[in-house]
Amino acid sequence: MKRKYFLPHFLIIQIIFLKILAFFPETVERSYSNGLYVYISNFLRTLFGKIPFSVGDIIYGIAIIYCMYWFYKNRQLHWRSKFWSVLSFLSVFYFLFHLLWAFNYYREPLFEKMNIQREYSNEDLFAFTQKLISKTNEIQFQITHDKNKKVTIPYSQDSIFVMSQNGYDNLAKEYSFLQYEIPSQKKSLFSLPLTYMGFGGYLNPFTNESQINYKLPMYGFPNVICHEMAHQIGYASESECNFIGFMAGIKNKDLYFQYSSYVTALRYCLENIIMKDENKFKRIKTLINPGILENYMENELFWEQYDTFIDKGFHAFYDQFLKTNQQKEGIESYSKFVNLLINYYKNKDFKL
Repeated sequence: MKRKYFLPHFLIIQIIFLKILAFFPETVERSYSNGLYVYISNFLRTLFGKIPFSVGDIIYGIAIIYCMYWFYKNRQLHWRSKFWSVLSFLSVFYFLFHLLWAFNYYREPLFEKMNIQREYSNEDLFAFTQKLISKTNEIQFQITHDKNKKVTIPYSQDSIFVMSQNGYDNLAKEYSFLQYEIPSQKKSLFSLPLTYMGFGGYLNPFTNESQINYKLPMYGFPNVICHEMAHQIGYASESECNFIGFMAGIKNKDLYFQYSSYVTALRYCLENIIMKDENKFKRIKTLINPGILENYMENELFWEQYDTFIDKGFHAFYDQFLKTNQQKEGIESYSKFVNLLINYYKNKDFKL
């Protein structure tokens, strides 16, 4: 086989291998997620964690510029040669993406790991949402002493990065497999593009840095950080990271972290209710403190400023990306963590 064909054929082998790997989640859980990945992620976070800026964003920026330069430089090259070169690049990218992080898409589901049921009834959803409203109202009033006042976080974003560790430390006391060590959280250099794309953050799989969109409304900032930290400890499923991030948030001793998680989870529940029973939604909404609704309005107005065809295009792309990586619901998988919430807390109280 000629050298230029080796990497493209290796890409096909990788795709076939992943199709087979999907049938062995226990093996991935044991050998990769709780084995090789632990060493890889610890090494990368040790290497890049203390650098005050996003190394991963710079690498992406250089890669984008180089690709543009390569296409310009080789504009006269025959299309077949370009085709094989691009496939070779994708093959290497695909290999590193999975080796450094993405094999976690094939690990054992958290439903099974924590013995949580998958299904719930409408009555379960309504009851849990009312329970969540009561708790969110309580935290909002503890912070503001005025049910009509929205919550404004007084901390700097750098302070929130540091404070996020507390919630994971408390969570690890109950579930040791959710322990988070060696912080590596960064404000993304691409925050403006991320905003136009409609994303609050992402994990860079090549540097294991959690990249946070610093333009976000501050009341939701702690919850986004906790979500991305869950990706760093090896959970690829968006619904599972929402769930882990929620637990890390409410187990944080800081009330603002708790509020950020409760108010985000409540929004997901309300979105589920409005799809199932609009009249029920209208009745339940009256139970929510006006200050919480003010935070929701703040969030809505923020995203409206950046609502263009760009975010719709990237959401469509990301939807397909998730579907090809073991998340059949695509971008809707973010809201599937409501299943985890309802069934986990069915007979439990919210507590530190």
